[in-house]
Amino acid sequence: MLRKSLRSWTRPAMLCRQMSVVARSLKYSQHGEPVDVLHLVEDKLTSPQNQQVLVKILAAPINPADINTIQGKYPVKPKFPAVAGNEFVGEVVCVGDKVKNLQPGAHVVPLATGLGTWTTHAVYNEDQLLAISNKVGLAEAATITVNPCTAYRMLKDFVQLSPGDTVIQNGANSAVGQAVHQLCKAWGINSVGIVRNRPEISELKNMLEGLGASAVLTEEEMRTCDIFKSGKLQRPKLAFNCVGGKSATEVSRHLSDRGVMVTYGGMSREPVTVATGPLIFKDIAFRGFWMTRWSKENYSAPERTQMFNDICQLIEQGKFVAPAHEMVPLEKFKDAAAAALNFKGFTGKKFILDMNC
Repeated sequence: MLRKSLRSWTRPAMLCRQMSVVARSLKYSQHGEPVDVLHLVEDKLTSPQNQQVLVKILAAPINPADINTIQGKYPVKPKFPAVAGNEFVGEVVCVGDKVKNLQPGAHVVPLATGLGTWTTHAVYNEDQLLAISNKVGLAEAATITVNPCTAYRMLKDFVQLSPGDTVIQNGANSAVGQAVHQLCKAWGINSVGIVRNRPEISELKNMLEGLGASAVLTEEEMRTCDIFKSGKLQRPKLAFNCVGGKSATEVSRHLSDRGVMVTYGGMSREPVTVATGPLIFKDIAFRGFWMTRWSKENYSAPERTQMFNDICQLIEQGKFVAPAHEMVPLEKFKDAAAAALNFKGFTGKKFILDMNC
């Protein structure tokens, strides 16, 4: 399916004056469960004017934050009626007469957040888009702006890491977790992943180690292992938490002196509890990170450009791949949305809406 979708990128773009585009979009007019409030509707789009760009959406992932936004449980509150979704990869169909840097046929991803991306076509402003190499695969491009960037920023912004240092994380099989392992491998950093035990634990460990994890341990194994005491790996300077509760507490115990734990999610919906001993005697610190906030505060910053360049280069070199995923037709959005927050199984598979089906 990936190869089939990629071929569609090379179709010649039609001129604006020849077009009458009808977009099929997943819209909602009130908060609630996606299966109840999302509706597939059709809207005729006007030709782009001035700095506007008409984009054919090729693929758009379903992220947990997208579901939370629809439910009304996320800090981002869209104006109704709203098109769901936050990420995509698309192809420029035609542009307004004042667009300077995008041409028909270019592949683009969103620079801005909250654009509404679960649609077959959309009109955006040029400054809301980032051109991306056609050497970047469909799934990698569609998912590049949230999870890989979250992993990249957390590795860069909180602790000065050097080759040979160690990072530890729970939820290591999440999309961010998979990105962390790959970036650590590329940069010579050891990464230790903590996951919940499950029947398919051997397959999961093999998958994560194949991505670059130095070690993958269950929560039970982590409590008794001597991987740090034995000197096999240095104690972690940095920890990532997307679970909360007891899992976060246990991970924080393994931090080195003045180590930092960064929380970017709370899948258990339990608070982060600090272990008193490490807090006092190791002077460990606790921070939070939200990619949406960082992107807004650094919209045009050179660090953001460098981040995208670095990630795309790793993708093109074959050193970074999309998280475990399944491409699904737009018409099957209800099934995919219902499964998006189901963390059972061994990979936490991401669902990506394929607009070409």
